[in-house]
Amino acid sequence: MTTTTDTRPAATSTATKRNDLVLAAFRIVVSFLFGCHGLQGLGYLGGIDGQGAAVPFGSWPGWYGSVIELVGAVLVLVGLAARPVAFVLSGVMAYAYFTVHQPEALLPMHNMGELAAVYSWVFLLLAALGPGAFTLQRVLRRQTAG
Repeated sequence: MTTTTDTRPAATSTATKRNDLVLAAFRIVVSFLFGCHGLQGLGYLGGIDGQGAAVPFGSWPGWYGSVIELVGAVLVLVGLAARPVAFVLSGVMAYAYFTVHQPEALLPMHNMGELAAVYSWVFLLLAALGPGAFTLQRVLRRQTAG
């Protein structure tokens, strides 16, 4: 049986910690902003019209989308099941783009779908890269292991 030791230089460890910090900051800022987007659909933060109007309760897909956006944003923000939730949020935004924006015009600049497209790709990136080291899930895992 052979054992391996970590022979990575200290600079690699520092770079990894820095990357985890940047990824965590990215995740937190994006999910906070996305949560605000979900709150708008529910009538908070000025609502969908700037006057406090909400998407009609129970309407598909708007109201349910807003709830999914808000709950998903909170889960990604704290880093709990962040990869699968980010994947779902990516799909929610892709659905929003292709059903609401794309029928209006071909390009995002013409159909007002830039935000939906960007969020879709951002959450796909988070699903692929993961949430970084600073997550609630990591804290909970340490508590149950120790």
